[in-house]
Amino acid sequence: MAQPERPLREVPWSRSVPAAVPPHRVRPLTSATLEQHGARLTVPTYDRGALVPAVVHMSVGGFSRAHQLIYLDEIAQQGISAGWGVVGVGLRARRLREALAPQDNLYTVVERSPDGERARVVGVLTDYLFAPDAPSAVLDRLADPRTRVVTMTITDAGYLLDPVTRTFTPDDDVRYDLAHPAAPRTVFGFLVEALDRRRRAGLAPFTVVSCDNLHRNGDATRAAVVGFAALRDEVLARWITDRVAFPSSMVDRITPQTTPEEREAVARRYGVDDRWPVVTEPFSQWVIEDDFCNGRPPLDAVGVRFVRDVTGHELMKTRLLNASHSALGYLGTLAGHERIDVLMGDPVFAAYVTRLMDAEVTPLVPCPEGIDLDEYKAILVQRFANPAIADRLSRLCRRGSTKLPQHLLPSLRQALAEGRPHALLTLALAGWVAYLQRTDDAGVPLPVEDDAGPRLQALALAGGTDPRPLLAETAVFGDLGEVPGFADELAAVLTRLRRDGVRETVATLTASAR
Repeated sequence: MAQPERPLREVPWSRSVPAAVPPHRVRPLTSATLEQHGARLTVPTYDRGALVPAVVHMSVGGFSRAHQLIYLDEIAQQGISAGWGVVGVGLRARRLREALAPQDNLYTVVERSPDGERARVVGVLTDYLFAPDAPSAVLDRLADPRTRVVTMTITDAGYLLDPVTRTFTPDDDVRYDLAHPAAPRTVFGFLVEALDRRRRAGLAPFTVVSCDNLHRNGDATRAAVVGFAALRDEVLARWITDRVAFPSSMVDRITPQTTPEEREAVARRYGVDDRWPVVTEPFSQWVIEDDFCNGRPPLDAVGVRFVRDVTGHELMKTRLLNASHSALGYLGTLAGHERIDVLMGDPVFAAYVTRLMDAEVTPLVPCPEGIDLDEYKAILVQRFANPAIADRLSRLCRRGSTKLPQHLLPSLRQALAEGRPHALLTLALAGWVAYLQRTDDAGVPLPVEDDAGPRLQALALAGGTDPRPLLAETAVFGDLGEVPGFADELAAVLTRLRRDGVRETVATLTASAR
């Protein structure tokens, strides 16, 4: 059997947590203070001025700063190449620009594990542009011949694709962009206008790499970009179809939202006054299809895996990690928990997610070459239980109407079609339905962060323990509600959750599944 891929990157900058820094010795993070900070954490040793701005990342956030930019920073830090600097683009929130600009676009990343933590300053971000304030500057950067790759993290809901046909569905912002191509509002307005400028100038296009958690994200990006382009110019749409590469990728690193307490901890432990540091786990994985149209960065030298087809890796990650996250998020919140590491300390929920992955999901997941699925799942359980990250369940409960159809419902639908066990998958779905009904076991109201939340909540509340009104929402469930007997199965679990409570129901159904 092929040796299992090692999903945990080896990094050369591990060190123990230092003693606290007195407040008067905390220094701001800037190019001028890097040498001072080098005594307590790893800082860039390469010439930042020599970086070529060849990558533009659309919609910079905590995840991209803890994931994609780390790999590109390592290319520069290890002296492999200075040709892959990054320009960040913000699309919605101005706060990040206000944090990064006084820091010369430097920022701190702290990895935390149960054994300690390690920190570094990332220097590969050469510039940061806030698109609403400077659309012309963003277009100039994208049209610059030095730009060879565009990466993006716009969330799964940002692609504006019909959930059934996967065709591009323009909204009001898209219609604005079509009327004002030189001052777009959407990521696709920027990409299409920049590609048109490159086409007219006789320049090679850039490769577009989606780093969002949706099925075949490269195909989704192509559908959105080409769909947008076709609304303004069929010739341009054909040029993009023929010339632009859209490789699919799989990304993985748990990165909770940075809190003010985390910022204070970075200052106290490392003496760095960073306006917006990033805290993340040690695990990091990036698998990309080897399909680039204008050169590619040597990411394989720093742990990225290039493959012919990313589908197997994507299904492994989304159906095991993301689906488990959703299941634990909803059921754990209903049971009154707030953090996933605490939830995993409850043997009932730890047994549930282990059995869910082993008995019901793994038989449906194709094993990618070189991967040991048992080892992968064991690492997942360790990651969920990492108390140093303390990932909040509220983060896992966001945008259920887009996450579940991609991550959990495909396994449930396949298990039903093949007559396989699916009681624990059904329980996970029941957890979401009960969550939409807005209170936990103690009667505490639950926040629903989902664009489709009000409509779905109304349907869930109208049905009570009868899920048929909700299952009729085909944009989310497809034909799941028409599967003979399934609505009754789901109704029985909802009734049990109300009657017996979440923890007892989870324990009973997990034991039965054995």
